Amino acid sequence: MLYESSPVAIAIFASFVLAVIGLSFWLGRKGQSAKGYFAAHGEIHWFINGIAFAGDYLSAASFLGICGMIAFHGFDGFLYSIGFLAGWIVALFVIAEPIKSMGKFTFADALDAKYNSRGIKLSVAISTLVVSIFYLIPQMVGAGDLIMPLLGLPHAVGVILVGVAVTLIVVTAGMVSTTWVQFIKGSLLVFFCGVLTSMILSRGLTVNTGSLEPQTRTVTPDGRVLVDGEPQTRDHDLRPVGTLAALPERYGDATTTGPLGPLEYLSVLEDSRIVTWSGKKSTDASGTHTIYTPTVRAGTDLLKPGGYFKGLTTGKLADKLDFASLMLALFCGTASLPHILIRYYTVKDAAAARKSTVVGIAAIGAFYVLTLFLGLGAMTSGALDPTSTNMAAPLLAKSFSNTLFAAISAIAFTTVLGTVSGLIMAGSGAVAHDLVENVLGIPMNDDEKVRCGKIAAVGLGIVAMALGILFRSFNVSFLVGWAFNIAASANLPSLVMLLFWPRTTKEGIIAAVTVGMLASLTWILLSADTFEKVYGLSRDASPVPFSQPGLVTIPLGFIVLIVVSLLTKAQPQGKPA
Repeated sequence: MLYESSPVAIAIFASFVLAVIGLSFWLGRKGQSAKGYFAAHGEIHWFINGIAFAGDYLSAASFLGICGMIAFHGFDGFLYSIGFLAGWIVALFVIAEPIKSMGKFTFADALDAKYNSRGIKLSVAISTLVVSIFYLIPQMVGAGDLIMPLLGLPHAVGVILVGVAVTLIVVTAGMVSTTWVQFIKGSLLVFFCGVLTSMILSRGLTVNTGSLEPQTRTVTPDGRVLVDGEPQTRDHDLRPVGTLAALPERYGDATTTGPLGPLEYLSVLEDSRIVTWSGKKSTDASGTHTIYTPTVRAGTDLLKPGGYFKGLTTGKLADKLDFASLMLALFCGTASLPHILIRYYTVKDAAAARKSTVVGIAAIGAFYVLTLFLGLGAMTSGALDPTSTNMAAPLLAKSFSNTLFAAISAIAFTTVLGTVSGLIMAGSGAVAHDLVENVLGIPMNDDEKVRCGKIAAVGLGIVAMALGILFRSFNVSFLVGWAFNIAASANLPSLVMLLFWPRTTKEGIIAAVTVGMLASLTWILLSADTFEKVYGLSRDASPVPFSQPGLVTIPLGFIVLIVVSLLTKAQPQGKPA
């Protein structure tokens, strides 16, 4: 069975998570002032901060979502890895050093450094909250998926457990504990994924000698899983799938390759035949079912682009624009994410900010190379759950041992904790520092500001739990694409133009942030993917030509800023507005 918890696995998982929460309480004494709570006093070492960048950035989308996409769709899933990594070029060469010198606690500080404008603080604070919430959704979905097999609890209970744990982390010590959680998580994630990749290569590839007859799986409207029409005893009591149908001819009658090198592994896989799974919705009197069917495909088809992103093969303009729009959002979104930007305030100077970025890129790049082998290893492991793309990596680990499964699941869970804590920190800073103190003009001392931030963190945690339950069926990488689109559309134009165009005015920044945020959010809510997966309507009912908005809304943000800035007069710096 794919999902069968063990006492050892539960013990390892519980020990890991409790240790992280215990560390947060121990570090709590270091985050009593506002600067300590929101920016860790600016005393984090650049190397620690660089690994924490990796811990912050390598979210559930990177580990669970990308591995799942590669396992089910082949090379196209790896394009997410390329897009996520490429975005750090903008962060390193454009953002890293200037952002450190422009702000104090939040992203709004940076954009408002020259203007002291309440309008800028209000628009950027709202943008920060929107982006943070959209980024929180996939993290909570991934957490719920992890808890189900490990502890045998429903998805909703898993989401609530994460919400409570991460709220404790943020409330107890703020950015200090968040940084160390992310450092530990980033280090362990890269290390254990390296170990798992080595085990994949050592095991090599093995042909499934059993029956390859189609064995369909149906998910009913009430969530029950049927295998060949028979209901299962539990929600996820499934027989393992995901196998190799045949090795290349050069192996003759052999059923296994033995250990393989990295390039040899890809070469053998390319010449093999692989059993993959696809889902199709079917509607009858009882509702809409999802039917999953196995298909034998050539390895060459899975290791070339076009399996998931149809714009690379169909020739349709709308499909091409949708793919280009997603890649643009991934490239531009990294340097626009609030929880990434605030990490620059935890180091002492601009040089440390640059060094942190370099270390982060090295760790993130190493991890993303590993995701290709993790995804392909899961594809041929015989341990896939066709009803959940997000569980490919943990189930791959389980195909080796329950202990490794527990370790990988614990690290994946901590991955969620680290990213969610960073997002909640960004959101709580936007509420306490930007909205309450600067926009509403309510004076607060250090203790009151920290208390306000903690209350905001609790509120964001509750919102995250609710949305994580609501969006359960989505692939987490897909959901993160939405957050990157909104961040790039709302934040990047203002940040870039403020740094490189002296004619930028406060009105231009306010207009660009507001229009970029609303335009991208509206586009997403009207997209075909949202119509189908959220509203339950036909994709054809969508009024927008493609689902990813970045190709339209990112340039729109730049255009709005330029036009409004040219039409408005620059105000003396430092004058409240």
